[in-house]
Amino acid sequence: MRILVFSDSHGHKRAMEDAVLEYKPDIILHLGDYSSDCAHLRDLFPELEVRGVRGNCDMCGNEPLMDEFMLGGKRFFMTHGHFYKVKLGLDAIINNALARGADVLLFGHTHVPVFKNVSGMLAINPGAAAHFSGTYAVLDIAEGDIHVQMIGTTIDTK
Repeated sequence: MRILVFSDSHGHKRAMEDAVLEYKPDIILHLGDYSSDCAHLRDLFPELEVRGVRGNCDMCGNEPLMDEFMLGGKRFFMTHGHFYKVKLGLDAIINNALARGADVLLFGHTHVPVFKNVSGMLAINPGAAAHFSGTYAVLDIAEGDIHVQMIGTTIDTK
């Protein structure tokens, strides 16, 4: 299963469109700021499931504030991150995700890519898709293993 993860697109859709065409995901996850970009991706790629959450710039959006679900046998928790004050530190969001039993925590808001393994849970911020080339994450789940690529950044995922 291939998952594309975007955040903080702020209406800049081109990098996301290009990534979908290049990586051919099974599902797209959007972590907020502009959740309306989820609707654009749904219209452009109707064959793909697009899940999203609202960010601090989406207060009137239709997406939920957070989402928990299973993909490829892994428990995901995703939220934009502003309610957890991630610009001040990651302890609150990481502890919350661990308490929920998440295997994968996805968040945005800071525009800064993050990849950490905390007590066996992957904590991932794909950065911001709003830039010309954008940064985003590609997750491949196979046989219980998750392989993560952070695209557009030099973060090491090994």
